[in-house]
Order: sequence, then C-alpha cells, then structure tokens
Amino acid sequence: MPSASANGKICYIEMPATDVVRSADFYQRVFGWNIRKRGDNSTAFDDTVGQVSGTWVLGRPPSVTPGLLFYIMVDSVAKTIETIVANGGEIVQPIGGDAPEITARFRDPGGNVIGIFEQGD
Repeated sequence: MPSASANGKICYIEMPATDVVRSADFYQRVFGWNIRKRGDNSTAFDDTVGQVSGTWVLGRPPSVTPGLLFYIMVDSVAKTIETIVANGGEIVQPIGGDAPEITARFRDPGGNVIGIFEQGD
C-alpha cells in the first residue's frame, strides 16, 4: 500500500462555509467525518480513513457550479442521497448523470456542489 504521505497525494481541503457549526454537523452526520477543534479553536475535520483533513472557512464564495469538483466515496449513493436530504443538503444531479459510474452531486449547507461516488463491482 502506498505511503499516506506520498508525493502528489491530496491531503487537505478548505471548504467555504456560511456557518461552520452547521457544515461540520452535516459532514459528521452524512459521512461520519471526525470533527475536532484545533489549538486555535478553529473547527477541523478528518475523513473516515484518516487520509484527508481540512477545515471550513468563512468569507469565501462557495463552489456553486462544478469547476473544481471532488467526489466523496460512499458505500451506497442511493442511501447517502437520503441522508444528505434528511440533513439539509440538496441533490443537484441525481444518480445516472455520469453513467455508467454510480455518482450524484449535492449542495451542502454552505452552498458548495460536491459529488458522491459508489465503487462498482
């Protein structure tokens, strides 16, 4: 398995937010991200496998249309869509938009458009 600190690996994301607490709660509930406070009291996150970390930042415009677009891997896009909607997110591209890949796109509480991806068999 490649090193977690390999050259070229994506390791850190700064996500625009309008309400950091709301965004942190959304990502923890929908994706199970670990939410933590840093020494400077800012809110940070780690993904479920501890490979990518980041923070939410205020005062930046959200990524409302796909330019740079990243995808979060999930066990089931269909089930994750239900969880996204139940937690205040909005589906902006349903399953099938990238067929044959199993994907969808959603708008998070901060207005960012992000994709979800299900690994096929």
